Amino acid sequence: MSAIKKIGLALGGGGAKGLAHIGIIKALENAGIKIDYIAGTSMGALVGGWYAATGDINALEDFIVHIKRSDIFPIKEIVNRKDGALFKGESIADKLREELKNIKIEDLQIPFAALATNTKNGDEVRLKNGDLVDAIRASTALPIVFAPVAINGHLLIDGGLANPVPADVVKDMGAEYIIAVDVSSRWFAVPEELLTTHDIYAVISSAFSIIEYQIAKNVLKSANLVLRPPVMSHNWLEFNKAQEIIKAGERELELNLREIRRKTGYKKPPQTLAEKFLDFILNKPN
Repeated sequence: MSAIKKIGLALGGGGAKGLAHIGIIKALENAGIKIDYIAGTSMGALVGGWYAATGDINALEDFIVHIKRSDIFPIKEIVNRKDGALFKGESIADKLREELKNIKIEDLQIPFAALATNTKNGDEVRLKNGDLVDAIRASTALPIVFAPVAINGHLLIDGGLANPVPADVVKDMGAEYIIAVDVSSRWFAVPEELLTTHDIYAVISSAFSIIEYQIAKNVLKSANLVLRPPVMSHNWLEFNKAQEIIKAGERELELNLREIRRKTGYKKPPQTLAEKFLDFILNKPN
């Protein structure tokens, strides 16, 4: 019998599109497949960090479904900002702190790394110890929108500028089979109306997608499997579509489940005749 390979999950950024990561993890759990290492950038850091800390993906789904745009972009934070950012990012951090407390990355249930970018030189920063919520804040600190986060004497911003989908990071952590989830780094033609839009969030999101596409091309070579849930039609702030986006991630994993089992050594649990018949009727992947 071949040994089961250690699985690393690399979760990319993408704002609300990154909620597909929740569906990916739910589907892996339902299939009985263990995640041994997680690295995440931006929203991938939030989803991956929460799961690595709690092992409770359903609680995260419930948390996300009840988040409102005003929780992320409270008007009180935009008043009198003079540091070049629109928001401090403290409101959502406070909500995360209520759930995750002051847990340290080195104490998580699953080995985890959050990716950020050093504002001084643009270098990738792998946050593998210290306060988890601070690491998530740094990894999600989109320039202009959120203020940089100071950690260990460095000012850090969104990890997507250095490593949009950190497949190489989980490989370095010890993963033998790497599943990368890319929800935002594909090249696309920028709509003409976006060039004159007054929606700064849409402009910034589109610019980041182009940058991430160029960087991710090389990083994704470290992955054994790259999943791209069909969520590109959603915009960066569509948290009101959370359940739809989560379901897209879940289905994407299920479509690749047979390949994952074949390559990692995870076998499908024995089924009853009724379960086999139901899978046949629903054309459900193994």
